[in-house]
Amino acid sequence: MPIKVLMPALSPTMTEGTLANWLVKVGDEVSAGDVIAEIETDKATMEVEAVDEGTVAKLLVDAGTEGVPVNELIAVLVEEDEDMSAADGVTGGGVSAPAAAPAEDPQPAVAAPSATPAPIASSTSSGDRIFASPLAKRIASQEGLDLSKITGSGPHGRIVKADVETALASGSAKAGAEAPTAAATKPAAPAPMSTDNPFEPEFELVSMNSMRKTIARRLTESKQNVPHFYLSVDCEIDKLLALRKELNDQADGKFKLSVNDIVIKAAAVALRKVPAANASWSDEGLKLYKQADISVAVAIDGGLITPVIRNAGNIGLEKISSEMKELAGKAREGKLMPEEFQGGTFSISNLGMFGIDNFQAVINPPQACILAIGAGKQQPIVKDGELTIGTVMTATLSVDHRAVDGAIGAEYLKVFKSLIETPMGMML
Repeated sequence: MPIKVLMPALSPTMTEGTLANWLVKVGDEVSAGDVIAEIETDKATMEVEAVDEGTVAKLLVDAGTEGVPVNELIAVLVEEDEDMSAADGVTGGGVSAPAAAPAEDPQPAVAAPSATPAPIASSTSSGDRIFASPLAKRIASQEGLDLSKITGSGPHGRIVKADVETALASGSAKAGAEAPTAAATKPAAPAPMSTDNPFEPEFELVSMNSMRKTIARRLTESKQNVPHFYLSVDCEIDKLLALRKELNDQADGKFKLSVNDIVIKAAAVALRKVPAANASWSDEGLKLYKQADISVAVAIDGGLITPVIRNAGNIGLEKISSEMKELAGKAREGKLMPEEFQGGTFSISNLGMFGIDNFQAVINPPQACILAIGAGKQQPIVKDGELTIGTVMTATLSVDHRAVDGAIGAEYLKVFKSLIETPMGMML
């Protein structure tokens, strides 16, 4: 019986994706667990594994096709004792392949001639639309190439990575460059002006990737639907800095703690001491989480993502540091698994490394709280009635008032401040 491969849902919010690349062709034999395709989601490029063994009979969607709906039929396999013709007429239904580890975005593969791809334009462009793989578009944008001047060698004339690299090497497709028959003095056409504002200056319109669109949608929903309020506290961090230096010196190069590692630990321990702050709102009721899974904002190309340190209150600083370095590296390479960036209970956003004194972060639903961390700066402080110099860091808690009241938020920040200013208390 033919085996159907559907477009998988690789995250709870995914409704469509880009079939970035086929890693098999018609006639290839695959086993359960073999990676057969790469799918671009709003967060990363994910690998898709076969769930059964068989022979690839049809590839129904071209590599590089954008906007493929979840659960759409993308390929058909036949079993060992079946003829390839058994796949004829197979449509809809079935079980989609699960996601595995994300991977880099290589050159899209071309399906074998016997495949029956989904309908697509038969040339590189149609009117103003240019058909190119997502990777080809990215490289062209980064290098300033005009895709309309590149001839595609992919399926049905689609522009792929190799075409862009060839054009880049020859220099023939630079944006604003003259066509071979154009006059040498012909200037590049200016960017079109907005019809909404005739006095708007020239601009470059940068298209948004799936991640940027998702961030925009979720933050808009958060500010519109979540009743935010904000609480701030100043923390003296001289003892924290001294402890960090002592631990790093004792580590002898085996690890190197950052201030953010200690902040993560303090935030999680404070949630253990004030569990009412470790919550989220739902229509069914208030969710109170039994462990602190800390989402940490990491800036990446095109947006940001929040890898999660699981059960951070009950693991040591060395483990927090090593996990954070590993997750941040995978985030910047687009290799995070869904379970590594979904399901946190509380978020931290730290802009202190950019010299920002304080800021108010937007809540990351369905979580009820996000802690914004500013830079530690030396300033005059009064201690025991005397003026002295201390290093002060401002922490601002953004709170969903539906789930966490002001008194609970204030109690949480009081405990957090105590842990930051007396960091040995985290070890108890």
